[in-house]
Amino acid sequence: MKIRVRRSKISGEIAVPGSKSHTIRAIAGGLMADGVSKVHAPLESADTMSTYNAACSLGAEIEKLDDSWLITGCGGKLTDPTCAIDMGNSGTGTRLLSGLAACAGFEIVFDGDRSLRSRPMGALTSALANLGVLVSTTDGKCPISVHGPIKGGKTMVNGTSSQFLSSLLFACPYAEKDTEIIPIDLQEKPYVGITLDWLKRLGIKLESEPDYGGFKVPGGQCFKPFEYTIPADFSTAAFPLGAAAIAGKIDIRNLDFNDLQGDKAVFDYLERMGANITHRDNVTTVEKTPLCGIDVDLNATPDALPLMSVVAAFAEGTTRLLNVAQARIKETDRIACMTTELRKMGANVSELEDGMTIEGGRLYGAEVEGYDDHRIVMALTVAALGAEGETVINGAEAAAVTYPSFLEDFIKIGADIERLD
Repeated sequence: MKIRVRRSKISGEIAVPGSKSHTIRAIAGGLMADGVSKVHAPLESADTMSTYNAACSLGAEIEKLDDSWLITGCGGKLTDPTCAIDMGNSGTGTRLLSGLAACAGFEIVFDGDRSLRSRPMGALTSALANLGVLVSTTDGKCPISVHGPIKGGKTMVNGTSSQFLSSLLFACPYAEKDTEIIPIDLQEKPYVGITLDWLKRLGIKLESEPDYGGFKVPGGQCFKPFEYTIPADFSTAAFPLGAAAIAGKIDIRNLDFNDLQGDKAVFDYLERMGANITHRDNVTTVEKTPLCGIDVDLNATPDALPLMSVVAAFAEGTTRLLNVAQARIKETDRIACMTTELRKMGANVSELEDGMTIEGGRLYGAEVEGYDDHRIVMALTVAALGAEGETVINGAEAAAVTYPSFLEDFIKIGADIERLD
């Protein structure tokens, strides 16, 4: 889908949809639990529904109610899906379920779209192999074949993506014996915190060294069923936040700043840049004010890079987004892609090995590419709201991966967006 976006003044209210990270962990936990789990306010998006369908293929029974799911788990006894499971674009779902697939005594194959096939899986497959799992991949990427059962033991895992560690932490309670996991160069630590919070909810016992330096996970455990309300997604909330800071004033509802999601830090980043942000009751209000450039370490919040690079392009002075090399192995190489597209719009951007340097100024409308990456599409839409003239964004349908109502919500608050096909 191609959209045209013109410079706009926005105002109104947005209720941010549920967290993708929490929803996918809820599906994984519910799949393996021994009993019935209830998930309130789940995110129903392309990524989460790929994981939902995969869980059903592996033995979960899921009933949809008005605003909740009832998940009857398999008690750790997975069903043979008999054919490859299509994970679409869901990297989180693929990595978590690949680990859980190691609990089965038969082969399970995962595959996905072109973007998913480009993302590295080798760190996870190597770690699983050290624990007795038979695995094979295509050059360390999908399609991936996993054949358990997982035996346990000791393994190291590269932490360039925290999802590799999270996958092992979900799987190893089902190992035949105890497991010791040693992360190497661990990035994105807040996501590990979310995983550990979920394992506690699921009744799993484990030991964690300070700063996640190592883990000891007893084998022979099983997830217990749970009831949980999915919190709003701070990674998604970054886009109305950035839009208001550039182009108007928005009330954002349902944000729980006590939640463990690392991307709530994006609100702190923008406050440091001068954004006017206030909190009252269940509403966070963001209003346009002059912004200034800052240095930001994005290691814990790599998904914020596309939006932060856009906001930086409107700020006075220089912004440096640093220590976020893992942004190159997301749905796309987000550092390279955002550099290319912002330059089309007139931004002065330098690409760093582990980030970006952006000189603030004016942006101008241009035809830009979404790269089938939801966060790039949404970030470029925000950029277009403050740019002079009109911007055409190709591949805008990718926003539905995490925010199915993105375009409708932004149009309601005054964004001048027109679908061209």
